[in-house]
Amino acid sequence: LCNWCSYAGADLAGVSRIQYPTNIRIIRVMCSGRVDPVILLETLINGADGVLVTGCHPGDCHYIVGNLHAERKLRMLNKLIALTGLEQGRLRLEWVSASEGARFADLVKEFTGQIRKLGPSPISSENPNSNLLENMLAAQMAAASFRLRILVGREKSLVEEGNVYGERLSQEEFDEVMDDAVTNEYLRSKIYLMVKKEPLSVKELSKRLDLDSREALRHIV
Repeated sequence: LCNWCSYAGADLAGVSRIQYPTNIRIIRVMCSGRVDPVILLETLINGADGVLVTGCHPGDCHYIVGNLHAERKLRMLNKLIALTGLEQGRLRLEWVSASEGARFADLVKEFTGQIRKLGPSPISSENPNSNLLENMLAAQMAAASFRLRILVGREKSLVEEGNVYGERLSQEEFDEVMDDAVTNEYLRSKIYLMVKKEPLSVKELSKRLDLDSREALRHIV
């Protein structure tokens, strides 16, 4: 929860004695834009059933555009998670103002109900899904990559202002670039973790990843 709006909204819910599920763990940050995708993935890898990130409404951010940075990070992160095989819906971003104690409580109830329908995390059981865990570790490694961090940070300027040559990308063009970067960084991270565990030929990697051997070799290079 961001310090200025969402945490104050949660505090208002408490002061107003509005009931909401007690099995959440609140972590206060100064701004939702400071929430690192790597930490969100680490939270899920460590067995959390779901993560709800809340910040100020657009236009009301204490740091002007911090919540918009959070939105771009979560958009990228959801694309990464979709590649791992973890169910969609375990990660969510919402806006809650300081005066919306009731909204905060309703969101927690709704999100908790959504997670209950999905069930416990397949990573948190006594016999965790090892393939999914490896995929999530690859996603975490990809989220930490320089390329994805730069793309997330530069999205606004590339779409609205253009690069140093005055060239601007449409939102659709940028989304294509981001989708390609997310897939490539994920596959490269996956390859790295696989060959770290055991030596594999390009042919073996291609078969396990269901890739053309030339594409697998390109990622290795």
